[in-house]
Amino acid sequence: MLGLIGRKVGMTQVFDERGVLTPVTVIKIEDNVVVAERSEEKNGYEAKLIGAIDKKSKHVTKPYGGQFGEKVTPKVVLREMRDFEVEVAVGDSFNVEILKDLSFVDVEGTSKGKGYQGVMKRHGFGGGRATHGSKFHRGLGGTGMAATPSRTFKGTKMPGRMGGVRTSVQNLRVVKIDEEKQFLMVKGAVPGPNKGVVIVKKAKKK
Repeated sequence: MLGLIGRKVGMTQVFDERGVLTPVTVIKIEDNVVVAERSEEKNGYEAKLIGAIDKKSKHVTKPYGGQFGEKVTPKVVLREMRDFEVEVAVGDSFNVEILKDLSFVDVEGTSKGKGYQGVMKRHGFGGGRATHGSKFHRGLGGTGMAATPSRTFKGTKMPGRMGGVRTSVQNLRVVKIDEEKQFLMVKGAVPGPNKGVVIVKKAKKK
C-alpha cells in the first residue's frame, strides 16, 4: 500500500483549461521518513514504519526516542504502511512525487469533534411539530418495548458524542500536484479540521 502523511491546509478552487471550476482540498505533504522496517521473520508481516513532522527534542523521552536510531530525528506522527510499493530503506525520505502517477486516492483523518449532540443533529431525525403545545420538538421518542422484551436494544439511535472518530473518504480524484510547494489537491472534502493530520493512500477500489 502506497501512502503518505500530510496536513490538511484548507479548501480552494481550481480552474482547468476549459474554464471548469473544481472545488478541491489542499493537503500539504510533510517530509516522510522511513523510521523502521517490519519483517516477516521478526514481526510476522511486512511493513514500513513511516514518520513525519519533527518533534522538539525537549519533548522526546528516552523510550520514545530510542526507536529512531541515529539516522532519523524523532517524529510526531508514526504510521505503519503494509506492502509498501516503493523500495526504500531506513532513513530514506520521500514526498508527494511518489503519488504523481495516481489518479485517485483514499484519505484517512479524524473527523471534527462536535461534542454531545441530540438525535436531530447526530442521526438526522425529523423531530416533531414546532408549534406551541406539541410537547415534542426535538426529542427522539420511545426507545423500548412496553411488555416484551421490555428493554432497549443495543445500537438504538440515541443522543451521544458525535465526531472525533477515524474517518476514511475513498476515491478522491487528484486534480493537481505542486511538487515545489509539496501540495496535493484532491476533488472534494477531507475529514478533520485545517492543520489536521491525514493519511493519503493509493485508492483501493480504483
